[in-house]
Amino acid sequence: MDERLQKAIKLREKGMLKESNESLLDLIRMSPNNPQLNYQCAWSYDALGEEAKAAPYYEKAIQLGLSDEDLERALLGLGSTYRTLGQYENSQKTLQKAIEHFPNNKALQVFYAMTLYNLKQHHEAMELLLRCIAETSQDHNILDYKKAIEFYANKLDETWK
Repeated sequence: MDERLQKAIKLREKGMLKESNESLLDLIRMSPNNPQLNYQCAWSYDALGEEAKAAPYYEKAIQLGLSDEDLERALLGLGSTYRTLGQYENSQKTLQKAIEHFPNNKALQVFYAMTLYNLKQHHEAMELLLRCIAETSQDHNILDYKKAIEFYANKLDETWK
């Protein structure tokens, strides 16, 4: 099965998304409780732009248990998928859980900020994005103003006279 899984992943990497997805679905029929197969199938549906079909596979993969690296990516995928489906509260819960487990993953925080935006929590979203930019940017112009960006991140509505 590992060989067939690797072949399906390579198909996805080559842009043969439909073929990869079909191969993964065949593998899942043989081993429906394999967390890695469910995760890869979710990813394949995401790549095809079929988020509604991806969500149940992400959910099952997470429930069945994944390695930390795959769990981190699956939680991001599921949280993002929920957001694109308009399930903002599910997205928020999923991404909060992910951030608790993987606090150093800035991509999780960026996707969480998008969800906060959708939930009309604009201040929190902006603060999170500004902090991510200040902490991760290598752009010398950003770095020159890093302290100011961090200072103003939670003070966007304040004015000084």
